[in-house]
Amino acid sequence: MSATNDAQTLAPPISEKDHAEGPASARVTLVEYGDYQCPYCGAGYQIVKQLQKAMGKELRFVFRNFPLRRAHPFAEHAAIAAEAAGARSEAAFWSMHDTLYENQQALDDDDLAGYAKQVGLTSEELDQAYAGGAAADRVRTDFRSGVRSGVNGTPTFFVNGERYDDDWTNVDAFVAVLRAAAKANT
Repeated sequence: MSATNDAQTLAPPISEKDHAEGPASARVTLVEYGDYQCPYCGAGYQIVKQLQKAMGKELRFVFRNFPLRRAHPFAEHAAIAAEAAGARSEAAFWSMHDTLYENQQALDDDDLAGYAKQVGLTSEELDQAYAGGAAADRVRTDFRSGVRSGVNGTPTFFVNGERYDDDWTNVDAFVAVLRAAAKANT
C-alpha cells in the first residue's frame, strides 16, 4: 500500500481536532496544508482572507501544518508555537496563526517567544513545547496526514475533501470554484 493517497482526497477527513474558522455547517470547507515560513503560503494567507470575506458563512477554513524543515528552518518551531497557543484556545491559535503569517520575516525563536507572550504563553511553556509533547505531536500528525493526502508542497488546498490543483492565486476564479462547490453541496 502506498504512503500517499492516489486519489488526492483529504485523509483523514476534518474532525473536531482540526483548527477551523467558520461554521461547521458551512456548505464548503477549504483545507490548507501550510508552512509559516513559506513565501507562497504567505501569499496564500492573503488569498484565504479574501476568500473568507467573499464567501462569508458559506465557508469553513481549516489549517493543517506542513512545515518544510529543510527549506524553511524556522517553520517547525513556528508550527509548534501555533499549536502551543492552540492548546490554550482556538482563538489563541488563530491569533498566533495570523501573527506568524504577518511576520514571516521574523520567525526565529526570540521572535516566536514574543508572539507567544502576546497570547499568554511563557517562554518556558514554549521551550517545553519545542522539546516534545502535544504541540509537537500535533505538527507531526498534521504533516503525516498531508503526506497521506498527497501533499508535496505548500500551500496545498482541498475543497470539500478534494485536492485543488488549479490557480489559487486568482481570487475570482477560486471564489467561483468555492461557490460551485457550495451549490453542489446543497
